[in-house]
Order: sequence, then structure tokens, then C-alpha cells
Amino acid sequence: EEAWGVGKFRHNRLANLIGYCCDGDERLLVAEFMPNDTLAKHLFHWESQTIEWAMRLRVGYYIAEALDYCSTEGRPLYHDLNAYRVLFDEDGDPRLSCFGLMKNSRDGKRRVTPESVTYSFGTVLLDLLSGKHIPPSHALDMIRGKNIILLMDSHLEGKFSTEEATVVVELASQCLQYEPRERPNTKDLVATLAPLQTKADVPSYVMLGIKKQEEAPPTPQRPLSPLGEACSRMDLTAIHQILVMTHYRDDEGTNELSFQEWTQQMKDMLDARKRGDQAFREKDFKTAIDCYSQFIDVGTMVSPTVFGRRSLCYLLCDQPDAALRDAMQAQCVYPDWPTAFYMQSVALAKLNMNTDAADMLNEAAQLEEKRQRGGGGGK
Repeated sequence: EEAWGVGKFRHNRLANLIGYCCDGDERLLVAEFMPNDTLAKHLFHWESQTIEWAMRLRVGYYIAEALDYCSTEGRPLYHDLNAYRVLFDEDGDPRLSCFGLMKNSRDGKRRVTPESVTYSFGTVLLDLLSGKHIPPSHALDMIRGKNIILLMDSHLEGKFSTEEATVVVELASQCLQYEPRERPNTKDLVATLAPLQTKADVPSYVMLGIKKQEEAPPTPQRPLSPLGEACSRMDLTAIHQILVMTHYRDDEGTNELSFQEWTQQMKDMLDARKRGDQAFREKDFKTAIDCYSQFIDVGTMVSPTVFGRRSLCYLLCDQPDAALRDAMQAQCVYPDWPTAFYMQSVALAKLNMNTDAADMLNEAAQLEEKRQRGGGGGK
């Protein structure tokens, strides 16, 4: 349920959750790939150069924007906010990991509140100011003693604005107030840091001192099957016609049922699938989703075809996130099923993740080619 909620989020300040799948006790979360390490690596374990001052201000501002977006969307609680949760994308832009939006074992008995998230943000500001881990109590003593220069990272070699540093120090001090009600909210964080963005025209990768990753040349495309062609065009009507004609022939071998399992519950479940199939043929996609969900929720049988069909229904109901999750679940059930990969490619394209969509389309074509060479359609 938590992954479902977080998966709906889409923001350029978050490392967004792409999807998840469950297989028995196994759980898998898949988020956007961030190739340029964490804030902790760039601040505490840098090799060639430290982060320049303007970039540190950008990190603070972007993370404040991410927290404000999450708060506005009804998820103000961020768990274990620290420099390891801040990741850098292919352009060098900082993003907040979506994983912190879900509860984790590190929380223990500690209660996470919006005010405690602000406190944690204050510790990240201290990291940005000092370039190292400083206990908040020690930092506050330095701030009260007006020893701001002692607080600043010596590796900056004085290349920072004292006026800007004073604003950030004051904001960190407010975030670390003992009384939670005295701490600023996320909109205050954004409003304070926004005026400090003086190098907005300079790309992040330049300020980070990293090379921008060049686009890889497109992989030579294999000849596509009718389903592949339909998916490459995102022609949902054609995909629907093909899935109707394919019926359940790819489900062979995914379920072995004993006579004892043939209970009334089983009959009800198969009836739900039958009603789902009828609704699917008649293009009543919302009803098909409901019926297929009843079949899936019982859990006695697993059917990659049902997940594939429900994935298409979600696409036709303009729910690409849910469609991607179902396509991934179909892959969990049947790892070499080309249709699961094709459906993922369409869902990724709908989510504007075009490079990933092209890769998935090509992978599906490879699997189809492999099946044809093997002369069979089974697993």
C-alpha cells in the first residue's frame, strides 16, 4: 500500500519509484537510476574537488522543494533524511530518494513527524555548510558564539558569500530548535533558499565537476512481431485485439492444481476471471480491472496473462503506474515472457521514460527471437 502511494508521485526533485513487484515473501522496489553517487560521497569522500558553494545552495533548495512537494501531496513524513538520501542524476541535479517516503526498520520506536523531518533537514544544511558530520548541539554552540567561519568547510577556501552563509546558518538554527513548533515548515524552507540561487544558468554537472553522460547510440532494433509493432506505436487498440486472440495459451505450466484445491473458492475465483475476460473482450476495462483483481487477490492461482490484461486495462484507464506494476508482476510469474516486457515498454513510454521504454522493447524482441529459434512457446 505504501509503495502504491509513493509510486503515484512524479517530480523532478525526486528519484521516483518506477514500480514494485511481490513474489511470495520477496519484495522488489525499482526506482529511477541515479548515476552520480550521493551527497555524502561528494561532501565527505570526494576525490578531485569538493562541491562549490553555489552547488551546495542548489542542493539545499532542491531538497526543500522535494519535501514541500511531498508535504503538499499528503506525505509530509520522510524517514531517515540524511546526506545518503540525496542522489545525483545524469545531469548532476540533486534528487531526494523516494525510499525515504516509506517506513523502514531504522525508525525503531522513534516517532517521525513533519517537525522531526525539518530537524533532519537542518542536519543536512549543517553537512552542506561544514562538509562534515557535526553534532547539532556542537553546531548550535558555534552559531550562538557567532563562530560562523569556524563552522564553514575549510575546503571551500573562503570562496563563499558570508551573507548567504549567514542566511543558511540561521535557517539551520531554526530547523534545529528544541521546540518542534518553532521550526519552519517546508514552504518556509523553499522561500528562504530560493533567493540564494544566483547561478541558475549554470548546469549542475558543471558545478559538480563531472562529465555529462552522453546518450548511448540506439541499439539496433530487431524485427518486431505484431505485438511488438503495436507496443512500439503505443497502439492500445491493436494490443487489445492481440491479447484477446492470444487468450491464455502462455499460461501453460504456470499452475498445477490438485483435485483437493478445487473448492468453492476456486470456482468463484475462476468465475471472476471469466467475467473479467468477458468485460475485457467487450472493452469494459474498469469492470475487467475489478474482476481480474478479485481473481488475483485470492492468490490460489497465478496467471501472467491476467496481469498482462489488467496492465493494458490500466493503460486504457490512463493509469500507467499501475500498468507498469502489473507488467512487472507478470515478469515475476513468467520471467521470459515477451508480453510482460512489451507491456512494460508501453507503460514506461506513457511515463515519458523513453530510453527505458526503448530498451524494454528491444529486450522483448530478443526474447521473442529466442523463443522462435527454440521452436516453442513454453517456458
